[in-house]
Amino acid sequence: MRDSVRWRKQARIILMLAQELNITEEEALDRFYNSRTYPYFADAARGLQAMSDRYIVDEILQEQDNS
Repeated sequence: MRDSVRWRKQARIILMLAQELNITEEEALDRFYNSRTYPYFADAARGLQAMSDRYIVDEILQEQDNS
């Protein structure tokens, strides 16, 4: 996935997280980068980048629910 496409996808995911959790974009950014899901997203070989934004947000939310 091209970097510019991945960055736009990340931005959409962060905005969705902020809306879902009713937090600021900065807090959502922090949660995204510090999630257990992020390393899988960052590694193109894992294929998570190809999943929908909604799927990735749900993974992060589920991760937080299980914490």
